[in-house]
Formats: sequence, C-alpha cells, structure tokens
Amino acid sequence: MRKRFLMTPGPTPVPPEAAVEEAKPIIHHRTKEFRDIFSTVMEDIKIPFKTKNEVYIFASSGTGAMEGAVANTLSRGDKAICIMAGKFGERWGEICRAFGVEVVPIQLEWGETCEPDLLSDTLKKNPDVKAVFTTLCETSTGTLFKIKEFGEIVKEKEDTILVVDAISGLCADNIEVDAWHVDICVAASQKGIMLPPGLAFFSISEKAWRLVEKSDLPKYYFDFKAYKKAFEKQGDTPYTPAVSLIRALRKSLDIIKEEGIDNVLRRHALMAEATRRAIKALGFELLSKYPANTCTAIKYKDGMTDDFRKHLLNKYGVQVAGGQSHLKGKIFRIAHLGYMEKPDVIYTIAAIEMALHDLGMPVEFGKGVVEAEKILKDL
Repeated sequence: MRKRFLMTPGPTPVPPEAAVEEAKPIIHHRTKEFRDIFSTVMEDIKIPFKTKNEVYIFASSGTGAMEGAVANTLSRGDKAICIMAGKFGERWGEICRAFGVEVVPIQLEWGETCEPDLLSDTLKKNPDVKAVFTTLCETSTGTLFKIKEFGEIVKEKEDTILVVDAISGLCADNIEVDAWHVDICVAASQKGIMLPPGLAFFSISEKAWRLVEKSDLPKYYFDFKAYKKAFEKQGDTPYTPAVSLIRALRKSLDIIKEEGIDNVLRRHALMAEATRRAIKALGFELLSKYPANTCTAIKYKDGMTDDFRKHLLNKYGVQVAGGQSHLKGKIFRIAHLGYMEKPDVIYTIAAIEMALHDLGMPVEFGKGVVEAEKILKDL
C-alpha cells in the first residue's frame, strides 16, 4: 500500500476533523438540531468571501451555482460578456447560450489574462450588456484574473453586474466580494473549503437582486428566490440539503477561522511561490504569465508525455492533474490548495525530481527542493 498525495485542484484533501463529521450518524434536516448547525454555517461561510451579504448553499457541484447565476439574473435575448481564457471561462459562455443569452466573448489564449482596459472597451462597445462573467482563477491554466479592477469598471454601470467563478480560487487567491463590487460570487466545497464535492455557494449583492426580480429565464431547483425565502422563513433550505456535508462544512470553517482567512491566503501564496520556483529550477516553463495561488500549470519538456503523471502516481503516490481540451498531454498541474502544507509541496517536488531521473531526464537531485525550502522556511 502506498500513501497517496492528492495534489490536484479539486477534489483536494479533506481534514480528518471534517471527515469525522461526515461519518457521524445522519440527522433529520427539518429539526432545530440541523437548523442550529445551518445558521452557524450560513454566518461563517461569509468569511472566505469577505462579504456581509448572505451566501446561499446548493447541494450540487459548482456548475450548479454557475447555472443559477445565469438563470436567475438574465432574460432570453439579454447580452452578457464572457471572459474566455480557459475551460471554465468558456463554460460561462456555454451556460449562457443554453439559456438563450447572447454572448459577447472576450476570447483569449489559454494562459493569458484579461486586461481591465479590454473589458472597459468591450463594455463601451456593448452598453446594453447585463452581466460580465469571469473567473478568479482559471483552473485549466492556473491563471489569475484582475477581479478588483473589473469591479471598479462594472460598478459604474447601474444595470450591469459582475459575476465571478471563484470555485477553485476561494481561500487561495484573495477576493473581497464587497470591497471589490462583486455582485455574484460562486464557489464549491471540494477546493479551498477542504471538503468532498457536493456543495455549491453563491453570494449575491442588492444590485444583483434587482436583476433577479426581472429575470424570465426558467429555473426551479436553482431558484435564488426560493433559497432566500426558505432561509428567511425557516432557517434552512427549500429542498433536502446535503446534511453530512454541511456538518463537515461547519468543521472546515472552524479550521479556517482558527487559522484566519488572511493567514490561509498567505499560506497558499507561499506554497504557490515555492512550487513555481522549484519547477523553474528544474528547467520547466510555466504555462501562465499571470499565475494564481490555486495551482501551477507546467509545460512538459520535449520528449515528455502524460506517462510522467502516471509514473509519478504509481511509484511515488503523487497525483497531479493533466491538461484539458487542446492542452491534454501538453501540461500537468500541481495544486497547492486547501488542506495542504509545506511537507506536501516539498515531497511533491522531490517526487518529481526522482520521476524525472527514472524516465531518463537530466535532473540535479535536490535542486528544486532547495528552492522550495527557501520560500517555505517562512511558512
């Protein structure tokens, strides 16, 4: 048996304390016992979002919250800007088109980021746009987007909202929902929140609620107004919640509160910088020019294939993610996300060095590890 190091950008490792909560006997959800847990969770989940607005919870993957953000704020024939520089930016466009929303794409190379001036110019050319959809971290490329600057631009338009997919970025890359004028921010449980998949979250501003009142797109399970009404009236959800996951969520949020959200962000920043420096020291090139703290996307060297990832897992127990779409077989992605600390990063870099040697690639043992240690000594 080999210990596995899960270094993928979702699902990520789960703290034992949270896993224990999931293993406890199930309780009924229409009870005071559950509602007490849920009310605590509903307050504490605001912390990583840095918002005073309510953050509602779906039993779904993060894509459910993405779909809800489209279906609840727009109407058929509305126009929306979708910033597409990877798989998940493109997903915004796919969801919009599925609901009959006209997409104004900002199409960029995978690994690029969107400069604020480009967004501003696109808005000026399309003054009737109702929403701007973007990502905090484009997980497929490990790229960070300039959400604070986007918020300053979109806030000036009374009838346009900014919607951010922070599914992978929350708790790793800073986002300040209120201060940065983010109208809807969606996230999920299996990333920085340190839980298994199954919960999705969305924060929503008063500006966005005004669009919700006008929306005529179909929705049922993902109806924002149903979740707001259920919480205000009875302190829970309109439909059956993921009871065990919510109990585990309370524990994960306790862990985040104990560390402090800004310390959580600092830990991720140091792990990310250590990984990037180590990888460069080993002669690799990063895919992204604007790397996020969520995960690092790395180009394979000449002669390398995805067999490298398989060898890394089979011999050393380190599981990293591969490329998606046209990047499949061309990159691998190392996460430094959630329930990960400096020993995870150091062992991963050491395993990469040994795997390179096994596959006949030139490598200087310890070169990457030393670079990582120089950063992680401050963690």
